[in-house]
Amino acid sequence: MKKTLVIPLLLLTSIVVNGADLNSFFNKADTFFKKYVHDGRVAYKSINANFSEIQSLYSDINTMNLAAANDNEKKAFYINAYNLVVIYQVSKYYPLKSPLDQSGFFDKVKHQVAGQSMTLNSLEILKLIQTYKDPRVHFALACAAKSCPPLPSFSFLPNELDTQLTTRTKLSIDNKDWLKVRPESNKVALSKIFDWYKKDFTMDGSITVIDFINKYKKIKIPSNYEISYYEYSWELNDEG
Repeated sequence: MKKTLVIPLLLLTSIVVNGADLNSFFNKADTFFKKYVHDGRVAYKSINANFSEIQSLYSDINTMNLAAANDNEKKAFYINAYNLVVIYQVSKYYPLKSPLDQSGFFDKVKHQVAGQSMTLNSLEILKLIQTYKDPRVHFALACAAKSCPPLPSFSFLPNELDTQLTTRTKLSIDNKDWLKVRPESNKVALSKIFDWYKKDFTMDGSITVIDFINKYKKIKIPSNYEISYYEYSWELNDEG
């Protein structure tokens, strides 16, 4: 009788200790993004009205145990976690005109991510950029602003991650409103993301920003084009 009781108890303890299930998290996140993200815009008003949905995902992010996760699973988790924490924070204080309306949105407010306390900046830089050294991540993270690369209406998945990251990178780079090429004047206006994270795109100087862009762009930019950076809009990427 004791043995019969001990086994379920151990299993229950294991479930509690391990926190949220990773596969369930990806599926739940995918359903959430499909419901509330359309053409890169987020329905913050609707999320705010049904706050328990994003609160549940936020709780999953808090309690996730990544001890047994492989690199792709961790990478996909952290990308989705970043985007969901951004949405959580905007929705919690909605209506906002910009994420910057909340003091310390990216660099002061801390969140529990897989059991560790960190800011959004720490999540982006320490857990993603410095760990994986993959500049395509910059096109997967949405910062709740109109000038950010558009947020997809799906979650990033471990077994599809490489293809998803390449596709999101190409979509931004081939978007004429996001990367503004002016052939008549031999100029190109880039998002300030390429300036702020220049070291990531140039591999610490081994290639140029244009080299990185041309790796993914259908119509290549000549190396002699003059580069400028257009003004970044921090206006909320609200669906309205």
